Amino acid sequence: MIAGRSALVVLTALALVAPAVASEPHPTLAELATEVVCPTCHTTLDQSSSPVAQRLRVFIRARIAAGDSKGEIKDALVREFGESILASPPKKGFNLLAWVLPPVGLVVGAGVLAFLAVRWSRRRDDADEPRIESPDADADRRIDDELARYDG
Repeated sequence: MIAGRSALVVLTALALVAPAVASEPHPTLAELATEVVCPTCHTTLDQSSSPVAQRLRVFIRARIAAGDSKGEIKDALVREFGESILASPPKKGFNLLAWVLPPVGLVVGAGVLAFLAVRWSRRRDDADEPRIESPDADADRRIDDELARYDG
């Protein structure tokens, strides 16, 4: 079951990476519009209708027509506007935390939940078992007397 899940994750990753790698030499405006943020309204270009977003679209179209790759176009935009123009932070330096912390948090959270679930289930198993205590000698004698009287 785990091998099946691993295979599914690998296939999904390959399916998502292949189009991204294939489009690098010949990007489209639609691809870049989801990855670039309008500096005035702080939404992606595909959602913005501001004048600045319109000028950015014109710039991107011109760069695509000139034969620039997606990376070259993004680099030009970052030089002009800074890294805040990108919809997702670059995977380097301090920004790497934005990519690493969420999966690490999910793994740690799942581990804590698993630990607590095992601990909780063991505690319930212990509570469900009846506790039998051996009677002392005096109680044992009284029980025998009562049983003898009942039988006799």
